[in-house]
Amino acid sequence: MEPMSVTGYSDRINHALAYAAKHHAQQVWKGSSRVPYFTGPASVAIILTRYGQDDDTVVAAVLHDVVADCVRDGQTAEMLEQRIGEKFGSEALAALLAISERKTDDEGVEMSMDERKADTLERLAAADERARWISAAYTVHAGSSLLADLRRTAYPETVWGRYPSGRDEVASSYRRTLDRLTAVGFTAPIMKELATVVEALEHLAAEDTSSAPRLTR
Repeated sequence: MEPMSVTGYSDRINHALAYAAKHHAQQVWKGSSRVPYFTGPASVAIILTRYGQDDDTVVAAVLHDVVADCVRDGQTAEMLEQRIGEKFGSEALAALLAISERKTDDEGVEMSMDERKADTLERLAAADERARWISAAYTVHAGSSLLADLRRTAYPETVWGRYPSGRDEVASSYRRTLDRLTAVGFTAPIMKELATVVEALEHLAAEDTSSAPRLTR
């Protein structure tokens, strides 16, 4: 029997992974003092690869939070072109800028946190397919990670407690992303997985937690 042929990540993806790992080296995942933040971009790369997405999409996804941090720190598009675009491609950068949360609107008016999140979802209408794939994959990853934490504990409120907005709003935020991607006509296969994650989160958010702790499965 001939050995199965396995193709690893390209040099571009490996370069992006190394770049993101260095950027996120001192960061940890939300609500954890131990899980390296870089596990998020790495997991999203696996999700997109599982769905057969091309190098540009995977590279952009790996760098999603690098660009988000840079935008949050006030770096301009020109600065990001030098830092990211010239290394990894302008197409990847353009996809990320289309869905990165921004502080100000088109008129330069500073937005509240809720307005920023709504603005990010609104801009999915003008985003290309690559950007929408990245948005869906990150939501799948984040939602699946939250589900895993909820399912492995007898005290789900300790998990929901990471989020000041409360569990109902957390579940609603995932629903808004799913609904927005649906509304803009994104019908990629990953949407079925995203819908499953969102529905599971809504179910757990609606559970009565006033009784005794539930046993983990």
